[in-house]
Amino acid sequence: MATITQQGAPQFPAITTSLPPSSQEAMDAAVQELQTKKEEWVAYTIRERLALIDQLIADFARIADRWVAASLQAKGLTPDAPTAGEEWGAGPYPVLKNLTQLRQALRDIEKTGHPKIPGPVKTRPDGQVTAQVFPYTRYDGLFFTGVKAEIWMEPGVSAESLASTQAAVYHEKTPGKVALVLGAGNVSSIGPMDIFYKLFVENQVVVYKANPVNAYLGPLIEEGFKGLIDRGFLRVVYGGAAEGSYLCKHAGVDEIHITGSDKTFDAIVFGTGKDGAKHKKDKKPHLQKRITGELGNVSPVIVVPGPWSASGVSYQAEHLASMLTNNAGFNCNATRVIINHTAWGQRQQLLQEMRGILAKVPPRSAYYPGAEQRQQAFVAEHPDAEQIGTAAEGQLPWTLVTGVDSARHDDICFTTEAFCGLFSETTLEAANAAEFLDRAVEFANEHIWGTLNATILIHPVSLKDPAVAAALERAIANLRYGNVGINYWAGTSFVLGTTTWGAFPGHPLHDIQSGTGVVHNTLMFSRPQKTVLRGPFKAQPTPPWFALHLGAGRAVFSKLVQFEAAPSPARVPGIFMAALRGK
Repeated sequence: MATITQQGAPQFPAITTSLPPSSQEAMDAAVQELQTKKEEWVAYTIRERLALIDQLIADFARIADRWVAASLQAKGLTPDAPTAGEEWGAGPYPVLKNLTQLRQALRDIEKTGHPKIPGPVKTRPDGQVTAQVFPYTRYDGLFFTGVKAEIWMEPGVSAESLASTQAAVYHEKTPGKVALVLGAGNVSSIGPMDIFYKLFVENQVVVYKANPVNAYLGPLIEEGFKGLIDRGFLRVVYGGAAEGSYLCKHAGVDEIHITGSDKTFDAIVFGTGKDGAKHKKDKKPHLQKRITGELGNVSPVIVVPGPWSASGVSYQAEHLASMLTNNAGFNCNATRVIINHTAWGQRQQLLQEMRGILAKVPPRSAYYPGAEQRQQAFVAEHPDAEQIGTAAEGQLPWTLVTGVDSARHDDICFTTEAFCGLFSETTLEAANAAEFLDRAVEFANEHIWGTLNATILIHPVSLKDPAVAAALERAIANLRYGNVGINYWAGTSFVLGTTTWGAFPGHPLHDIQSGTGVVHNTLMFSRPQKTVLRGPFKAQPTPPWFALHLGAGRAVFSKLVQFEAAPSPARVPGIFMAALRGK
């Protein structure tokens, strides 16, 4: 994520490593080398790509410990801290999972021409096609008990034509291209998986500009992805706004992918200052290259009123709090707005349980630049915001803003991504649960900024009412979000690999919001609309990423990294034992 100065120039966080910015000569050389290799990459056979992926898995697995250690040190965490599990779970684990899935997808392409879809393909009554993509393996079903995901395709895709929308670059002659990937600074696996997507799904070689916040990972990328670098298919460069701007305008860069701020996206597409603002207003981009991006979100969670037990309230309170506290709140998929029913009798109980959870979670280092200023901006508009926990220097308390007036559509809580450990709660009136769902979906679609991910929490007893069950399916269909989670944080789609990650399609460049295009998507669909993730109301055992269960998470995710690197049934009992320890 980058911010924008008052003058409108893209402002990237200050460089936090001793690595100097790359010179223009070094960047020119990197792009030129890639230009000489782009056609060779397009011509690379599936056999050659499989051998390369095997090398990448082995090389990256060898540096996983150091990858996590570097991330922990930069974020002010110790290796034995419970929160260390987050760096395993959002770092090496999805990177290796992505690679193993790409390997299987390539094997399938070699055999049948397209990646195998692991679950049923269905056609909804309205004609929209869905494909179940998770669990992908039998082990997924063990490690993510009760969790399923499907990709809903864009209208116009039929069950009969679905296979033809997969792995298009492996069937059509495409020219080689050099892609610029502008890395994200908050989650260590974003950059690597964006690199893989450009290479293996879109057939483009990559110049990767490390984000200044986590540029310390650059040398590890160069070591772990040695197979790509030695063959000339990847180059890593360093720097901030000046280097990013130079590369975006470089004649040798054919396409751009960014994970960051919509303001930085606008600066790249339309320019900066008054001229940039005019270009955007006139809908006249000065960038003439294809650009994709994942640009953040004010993520809503819709809480459907129902007969929740005390244990159910406690579980979901930890669920909601965990969506915020993960990575200290520096996630584009973090809970930002909880939408409650005004008259739900358990609303205050849920909020009180959330306060109790947050009080038990130690404040974290506000390592991402600008966090304090963003938090202060929200508190200035909501001086009654609750600040929970005693924050030391360099930390921020968890911040909860309750009872935000849903009629104030321009409230900062609805229009601005906090990108720190802050979230809000609002309420809507409705005659019943079904009407509430309809109203909540309309509110999320029309009045909350962004379209990246949304989550719905609903008790199974509520779904016994046919009207509520119909309202839920209507809600899933109508939510204009790229990822929708039912009883499971939609943000977990980020790590699953076969699921898509990106905004709901259709944003024009002059109103980009959460972005355009998708990544991950290891089954290589070219026309996905959204991912729908479904889980149990109370998962057993408690997910290892829950805020009060991170001790188990550290052990679980480190073992899952070993498993993805070398799957074996012998490793499964140890993973289950770690998960069952709970805390």
